[in-house]
Amino acid sequence: MNEQEQKAILTLSLMAAFADGMKDEAERAELKRIADALAGERSINLAALYQDVLLKRVTMPSAVAALTTPEARQLAFEMAVCVCDADGVQSAAEQAFLADLRRTLALDVQQAAAYTQQAEAIAALPVATAADSSAEMAPQAPRAPASPAAGYASTMSESEMDQAILNAAILNGALELLPESLSTMAIIPLQMKLVYRIGKSYGFELDRNHIKDFLATLGVGLTSQYLEQAGRKLLGGLLGKVGGGMLRGIGKQAVSSGMSFASTYALGHVARRYYAGGRSFSTQMLREAFDNVLGEAKGLQSRYLPEMQARARTLDTAQIVDLVRRG
Repeated sequence: MNEQEQKAILTLSLMAAFADGMKDEAERAELKRIADALAGERSINLAALYQDVLLKRVTMPSAVAALTTPEARQLAFEMAVCVCDADGVQSAAEQAFLADLRRTLALDVQQAAAYTQQAEAIAALPVATAADSSAEMAPQAPRAPASPAAGYASTMSESEMDQAILNAAILNGALELLPESLSTMAIIPLQMKLVYRIGKSYGFELDRNHIKDFLATLGVGLTSQYLEQAGRKLLGGLLGKVGGGMLRGIGKQAVSSGMSFASTYALGHVARRYYAGGRSFSTQMLREAFDNVLGEAKGLQSRYLPEMQARARTLDTAQIVDLVRRG
C-alpha cells in the first residue's frame, strides 16, 4: 500500500470520526493529538489532513479515488466502520455516512453488511459478562469503608486482581499485534469490561456511560484510541495482512507500538485505586495517577512481549465477538 492510499484511508477514517456531528472540543483535541503523534512517524502530514477534514476541504470521492486496489477499498471501509462503532453502536448519521462510503467505494453490499454486523455486535455487547450476572456475583450495594484510610474491601484478593489486570493487558497487547481491523476494535470493550469487573469487585454496579466517562476523565478517548491503534498498524504496513504476513509483522508492530498493553495495565490499576477509595479522586488526581502508571507500564511492555506474541498466535480472529462477550 502506497503513501497516497494510506493518506486516503486515514482521511476517510477521520471523516468517520466526525460523521455523527457530536464530537465536543475535548474529543476534537484528542483526535488532533493523535494526528500530530502519527505525523511524527511518517512523511504524511496528518496534522494538515486533520484540518482538511475538520474544515471540509476534502471530499469523500476525492479520497476514494486514491484507492486503486480492492483490498485498499475494503480496508478503508472496515476502518471507517470501526471508528463509528468505537464509542458504541452507530447513530443514524453514522449509518448514512457508511452507506454513502460503501456506494462510493463500490463494495459488495452483502460483504459490507456482514462486516458491519460484526462490528455492531461488538459495540452492542454489555460491559458485564455472563459470569458477572450469575447468582454468585449478584449486584451488591457499595459498602461503607471502616475508615477513610481503609478504603472499600474487594471480593478479589490483591494477587487475583493483579493477575486479572495483567491478563487483560496481555490479551489486549496480543490483539494489537493482529492485522485485522476488528481485532483492534475489540481492545476498547475489553478495557471497559475490565473496569466493570474491578468496580463490581469493590461493590459498585457500573454502566457503560459511567465507564466511558471514567475513561474520558483519564484522557482515554474511545474513538481516538481506535484511530491511534489502527493508524499505527496502517502506517507500519501491518493492518490488513493475513497468514505469514501477520506472523512476520508481530515483531515489527511490537517495537513500534505496544500501547494497548500499557494503557490497559494503567487503566486497570488506576480503576483499582479509584474504586477502592470510594470514587473520591479528583480529575487531576486520576489523570496524574494514570500518567504515572502508564509510564511504568511502558517499561513492562518488553518484559511481557513474549507472552503477548504467544497469545496472538492462539487467537481465533473469526471468533472476536465471542472473545469480547466472554471478557
